[in-house]
Amino acid sequence: MTKSSSLMLVTGVAGGALIGFMIALSIPEAVSSDKAGDQSGKADATQTSSALEGLDYLALDERTRGELTSSAQLNGNNGSRFLSYGLSLDEDALVELSLSGALNGVVSLFDDQLQLLDSAETLRYRVEEGGDYLVTVSGYDASSYGPFTLYPRLMELSDSDTLSLDEPMDSWLQGDERAVTLTIEEAGMYQIDMRSDDFDAYLTLEGPNGYQREDDDSGGNLDAQITDFLEPGDYTVRAQTYGSGNGVYTLSAQTKEFPGGELRNDGPIASGESLNGWYSGQALEYTFEVEEAGMYQVDMTSDDIDAFLEIEGDDNYYREDDDGGEGLDARIADFLAPGTYRITARTAYGSGAGMFSLAVAQRELPEGVELQNGGELAPGDSATGWYSGEDVNYQLTLEESSEVTIRMDSTDFDAYLELSGEGVSFSDDDGGQGSNALLSAPLLPGTYTIHARGYGSYGSGLFEVGVEAEPTQLEPDA
Repeated sequence: MTKSSSLMLVTGVAGGALIGFMIALSIPEAVSSDKAGDQSGKADATQTSSALEGLDYLALDERTRGELTSSAQLNGNNGSRFLSYGLSLDEDALVELSLSGALNGVVSLFDDQLQLLDSAETLRYRVEEGGDYLVTVSGYDASSYGPFTLYPRLMELSDSDTLSLDEPMDSWLQGDERAVTLTIEEAGMYQIDMRSDDFDAYLTLEGPNGYQREDDDSGGNLDAQITDFLEPGDYTVRAQTYGSGNGVYTLSAQTKEFPGGELRNDGPIASGESLNGWYSGQALEYTFEVEEAGMYQVDMTSDDIDAFLEIEGDDNYYREDDDGGEGLDARIADFLAPGTYRITARTAYGSGAGMFSLAVAQRELPEGVELQNGGELAPGDSATGWYSGEDVNYQLTLEESSEVTIRMDSTDFDAYLELSGEGVSFSDDDGGQGSNALLSAPLLPGTYTIHARGYGSYGSGLFEVGVEAEPTQLEPDA
């Protein structure tokens, strides 16, 4: 390697700021041109030793702790302070220099010409020629002081096709993806990271039963990260770039503590019980045993996903709901006969991942209320019914022409009314207060059907329907 002059101002850009180091070399005056050839070897040796003379040398794979104070060397370019170290590196070595601690600074690597090779908070460099190198730790600006830890390590690139928990893997990616196998022995929360200072990392995770997740920048600073609940099995981790680029990356996998306590992704759930589950692309199934016939409500709530519920039982019983609860939460409330029911928890469109809560509770009817889901309604009558996804139909018989008013009130869902019969049809959504329904129509004598349901067939719960009629003179259409 060629050498430098006795005094150099070495500058470079790091973290958006121009950094410079004034490094003085105590070397002999330049020799005359006719003796240059004879003296070149001596000059090389003298300059190399002068540049690194008196410096502490860093040891690979050992942390060095220091502190940048006002007594450190001054960078004449921006007023920051810096400390220098020597580092011996072999040809073709891949070295990482990482800086941590309270100091807001950068670490820089120079060759023996004092040419800046790289500068960053975490620096990675492939050595082209073995020898001694200069390492500096510099404050980001004139006000940057404090303790730091400098960690130089050799990165041994792995060509393994397996990734193990808590054992980071350093590899080289150039052009194409790199696929490795991760084996999960126990169900739980796991975090897979792909970090690179050389390119925009992109991560794909594929597993049993069609499981697949992808991520670009969830790890911050263009790094990729997937955190999810994983069932036991073999997973394929695909390390890729977003766009183009090549270089070194680190792949790692570790267990994560679940933020919501214990997870239950299957099994029985009892009335009055709630649990936390984790959805990651596959529908989750639970069983619910009804011992006593009655009104029951099942809620699936989540801040992470658009909840969707299904309940299946004997005699082809089936109910489903998307947004019957608050916001994007799902709710099914219905009268259930004794038997075993299967509850399926998933998302509305099969996408997304995250935590949800599932709860089952028995609902008591208001005191003195009896359900009437169908049958005859006469003017002046009212009835309390239960809507669970299918129309509840009542028969209205008029003996004389009347102005008929029908109301449908509910605090559980958006009420919707339809009236049909004798060649006419009327409907209403929000004619009453709030989301209650109210319709009025002049009707001739005859038999009519009142259809009580929710708007868009969504929701479930209690409702009250009432009929009032005032006699009026109407002429039949010719």
